[in-house]
Amino acid sequence: MSDKQRTIKKAVHFHGRGLHTGNDTTLTFKPAPENYGIRFVRVDLDGHPEIPATVEYVRQNTTIDSLRGTTIAVGEAEVHTVEHVLAAAVGLQIDNLRVEINANEPPIGDGSAMPFVHKLIEAGIEEQNEDREYVVVEEPVSYRDEKRGIEFAALPTDDYRVTVMIDYKNPALGSQHSGLFSMEREFVTEFAPARTFCFLHEVESLIDQGLIKGGDLDSAIVIVDRKLEKNELKELKRKLEIKEDIELGDSGILNNKTLRFKNEPCRHKLLDLLGDLALVGVPIKAQILAARPGHQSNIEFARMLHNIYKKQRLTKRYSDVTKKGIIFDINAIKKILPHRYPFLLVDGIIEFEPEKRIVGIKNVTGNEQFFEGHFPERPVMPGVLIVEAMAQTGGIMLLKDDEEVENKLVFFMGMDSVKFRKPVVPGDQLVMELTMLKARRSTFRMAGKAYVKGELVCEAEMMAAVVEK
Repeated sequence: MSDKQRTIKKAVHFHGRGLHTGNDTTLTFKPAPENYGIRFVRVDLDGHPEIPATVEYVRQNTTIDSLRGTTIAVGEAEVHTVEHVLAAAVGLQIDNLRVEINANEPPIGDGSAMPFVHKLIEAGIEEQNEDREYVVVEEPVSYRDEKRGIEFAALPTDDYRVTVMIDYKNPALGSQHSGLFSMEREFVTEFAPARTFCFLHEVESLIDQGLIKGGDLDSAIVIVDRKLEKNELKELKRKLEIKEDIELGDSGILNNKTLRFKNEPCRHKLLDLLGDLALVGVPIKAQILAARPGHQSNIEFARMLHNIYKKQRLTKRYSDVTKKGIIFDINAIKKILPHRYPFLLVDGIIEFEPEKRIVGIKNVTGNEQFFEGHFPERPVMPGVLIVEAMAQTGGIMLLKDDEEVENKLVFFMGMDSVKFRKPVVPGDQLVMELTMLKARRSTFRMAGKAYVKGELVCEAEMMAAVVEK
């Protein structure tokens, strides 16, 4: 992979019908500046709202079930079924792209990513000056949905590889697997042409739900998994508003349509996964293994990778030195918190999930200023300072990669259920774990626990507000 960001050279257009909505849509790919990312722009709506293609903007429980496609939205502006467009951009390693669209769903084309790939290649691809940012998987990451038999794993590697297995426990399809190991050599020829597919019984259900209004037998592979009588075939033809005859055939594919690849359904699942994982927001360096993936699980895994990226970005932003077991050392903490001696009470951050969970440490020494007056004959760390140390740790948890901490302050508004279990004395290492309970705009509620040698010494719930300096 090139380490420079890329965009396209000129604008290109593509017209067609949306798969589920049936809306006539014109989609325009346009060049975008560095660090713009991929954004969909609803040019048919007032103000031309832009929707960044990242997991924060994924909307589930929409009119189009998230099992059938991925929807992103800002306010009332939605774009459904974005995964094929995103897969085309990822496959061609395009980082910055403005996707203008005059309806709420891209054209389905032939059900693959190939129409978009052709258009992007026609537009030409050019390298930009800014370096790429990546999410780098440094240790195994896993996700599992036991109920649906779905499993994901991301393993460390220096490039981007994806392996997919599907098993519908249906004799009409069976088990399949496929793997992409080189985006440059394999994507355009081996995966972009793979078309979407569904089972015959699903077609009937989707029609009844008011979906696939733009679908036809040229935009999907329909796998025959049940017999239909002649009158049922006629009714299906009427509902799909198609002129050609429909026959079950004997190949297992409606109308005996020829597959482009023996394992085309599995390749399309891999294509969908590439598109959904594009919502991480940056290129990925990992080996992705996926068993029975679907859009919902793809998005959940993309969220996990996106959180890793946010953590890596913040760590890189504030830490000059990488130390084993330390995410933020004292020098990084001084860049984040305004506190200074003798009131800086966090020495290091050892675990960090932005806006979710954090673990900090405070090494309590006999040189602490407060020991001079707080039971000098039997020095004990004041309980209010233990709570303050937890609060400072919690303040670091509120870091956002799109905000400048220099312009922000964290004020604590209240504390509940404060309990002190054991004294903290010189020589102890205070380990403070904070978890987010509730986040609402600029106010937050978090639960904190402090431990010494694995034993709970203090706990509290705290409310905080982030304010401008």
